[in-house]
Amino acid sequence: MDIVCNNISFQLPHKLSITRTPFTFTTTKSRTGPYCSLQKYSTSSPIMRKPLINSLLPKTDHDHREYWKLNPGKFGRFGGKFVPETLITCLSLLEAEFNFVLQDTKFQEELSTALRDYVGRETPLYFAERLTDHYRNEKGEGPEIYLKREDLNHVGAHKINNAIGQAMIAKRMGRKSIVAATGAGQHGVATAAACAKLALDCTVFMGTADMEKQSSKVLLMKLLGAQVKAVDGCFKEASSEAIRNWVGNLEKSYYLTGTVVGPHPCPIMVREFQSIIGKETRKQAMEKWGGKPDVLLACVGSGSNALGLFHEFINDEDVRLIGVEAAGFGLDSGKHAATLAKGEVGVYHGAMSYLLQDEEGQILGTHSVGVGLEYPGVGPEISFLRDTGRAEFYTATDQEAVQAYQRLCRLEGIFPALEASHALAFLEKLCPTLPNGAKVVVNCSGGGDKDVDTVVNYRYNQ
Repeated sequence: MDIVCNNISFQLPHKLSITRTPFTFTTTKSRTGPYCSLQKYSTSSPIMRKPLINSLLPKTDHDHREYWKLNPGKFGRFGGKFVPETLITCLSLLEAEFNFVLQDTKFQEELSTALRDYVGRETPLYFAERLTDHYRNEKGEGPEIYLKREDLNHVGAHKINNAIGQAMIAKRMGRKSIVAATGAGQHGVATAAACAKLALDCTVFMGTADMEKQSSKVLLMKLLGAQVKAVDGCFKEASSEAIRNWVGNLEKSYYLTGTVVGPHPCPIMVREFQSIIGKETRKQAMEKWGGKPDVLLACVGSGSNALGLFHEFINDEDVRLIGVEAAGFGLDSGKHAATLAKGEVGVYHGAMSYLLQDEEGQILGTHSVGVGLEYPGVGPEISFLRDTGRAEFYTATDQEAVQAYQRLCRLEGIFPALEASHALAFLEKLCPTLPNGAKVVVNCSGGGDKDVDTVVNYRYNQ
């Protein structure tokens, strides 16, 4: 079945059975934003829940990345460009520039220098000895746990990997004004820092609820020269407002997304700049134990840090890829951000992916103690990995994440971000199932100094 949005054709799975009214698209400023929105549908097809790797990929080639090269912006049925025509030219120019810099030796040299001398890469692959001992059984057996220390990057998170790369692209394109949205503040600070380094104006939109929780990050953004604009709500509202601002000044501004969501080429750009995490992990694993990790573990909000770690190993089918979403107060509480566990397929912010939505197709509010996970959708590539079964996805509650935060502090002297603490929390369930000596790499995607007040208040209220 083909559907068309603003002259953009998109093919839906042939077995899809529509049980609601026909698809409805709009470009009005509705609750889902000034972009095409897809009315929620249900299906009796196995497409929604069962692995489709053989049907989604060419039968003669099971290389995921080769398939994606032949189908840019599409991950099976996910992804695409569901945007007004006014954005098509802008996105096409961005895609062309991005494809050019991927092959441009000068740009790559400048990026490598910035990542080394400014960001501080490569980040350590740290053997968490006491955490490893904590999970040994009565026989003294258990997996070995390593942390990919993205918290040691400049400004304290993985977000700077992408921010510096995209800011360099923006400057090449002659854009002098950068627009961004942030939730936990990590992307906002990273973007503000990159703009300060490259002499670019920076405006960051942030939800009022998040500004209250992450006041230190707001101050840092302002100290770096960024203008921080408050938006009623959380990250999803801030994202919508940032895109509206960008749409109103396409010729002079650049929307620097920090997540693997949005219309093509945005998700691929972010994933490409974050893929250095997995590339370094492969190299460091070979140096440390002469092989690959057995398990890669990362938290999942929209998916940037998870894909950054996973992408290098997608074709290594002997490496398990595990993402952990935010279960908040519990999956049945209605207060969570577990899109892959409880969501359905729809279109939001310009691309098709799994979303949290109500019976009318309107986007639901989210909750997590880790505010960086409070997004009502995931990226199209994450959605694809879920449907094909290549990656596994589980959840951790607020309580489990806070306990994991405290555990790493006490055992290793490391403050993990509450977002990354969701991945660390899943070790409680994962480790007893693994063979002795299995190598587990957890992406410590950010530092948790920003979350100290949240953790203290959570313990007090408990």
